[in-house]
Amino acid sequence: MAKMNVLNREITLYSVREEDFISLTDIARYKNADHTDDLIRNWLRNRNTIEFLGLWEQLNNPDFKPVEFDGFRKQAGLNSFTLTPKQWIMGIQAIGLVSKSGRYGGTYAHKDIAFEFASWISVEFKLYLIKEFQRLKEEERKTLGWDIKRNLVKLNYRIHTDAIKTHLIPQALNAAQTSFIYASEADVLNLALFGVTATQWRISNPEKTGNLRDYADVSQLVCLSNLENLNALFISEGLAQPIRLERLNKIAIHQMTLLTNQTLMPVTENEAEKTIKQLEQQQKKLGERG
Repeated sequence: MAKMNVLNREITLYSVREEDFISLTDIARYKNADHTDDLIRNWLRNRNTIEFLGLWEQLNNPDFKPVEFDGFRKQAGLNSFTLTPKQWIMGIQAIGLVSKSGRYGGTYAHKDIAFEFASWISVEFKLYLIKEFQRLKEEERKTLGWDIKRNLVKLNYRIHTDAIKTHLIPQALNAAQTSFIYASEADVLNLALFGVTATQWRISNPEKTGNLRDYADVSQLVCLSNLENLNALFISEGLAQPIRLERLNKIAIHQMTLLTNQTLMPVTENEAEKTIKQLEQQQKKLGERG
């Protein structure tokens, strides 16, 4: 379930068959909070509504029952005609409306139908509803895009660690030494792109959880994904860490400039050698302990 706020009214959405459905009950509350069911039934008995719903079902529902629909259409507009959401759903095997019970109970409709109902309730409310719905969908697209890039980095990370395991980790190393090598190679990428190691970032950001890659934007994640693939290639070619760091840093500067029109500060040769020496010293200490 998701929520929208439209003119200070909370509107519930949920997904059915990967389609967005909006609560007609919540929309009806804008008009009359005490008689939402009556409003929905009055809308359903309208001849124009029946025509609209029938056409929508014909276009979208392979199990649509045309004979039963004709029965509803002939009665629409008569003073004696009444129709509830459940009668409509069961009568023609409708998929555009959903009647739910329980905590999030009420009548829901496919967004096409919900917008039509909102127009019947209030043209102003319909316009604000559409605007808020579009805003919510845009936020979802942005989040999805970030997740896809983050997952891409994770997949490439597997390629990267496999290269490390194959070419850099002797079989005799213990678990602590192996973890250090993985961490040191991860920091090669961190230095190339972010200019800091994971430890340096944690020291500078004690209030944040996770790691510095969790706070990367989409452009940085795309670049990081590329760097992981390239570093795996460089490792398989037998290039030393300082050489790989220098190359990866130059590539990161070039790619981020293209992606964002921003210029990264290059990692100098002295800084690279100093950091690599520190990593090697830590690795040597671990080796002595093992």
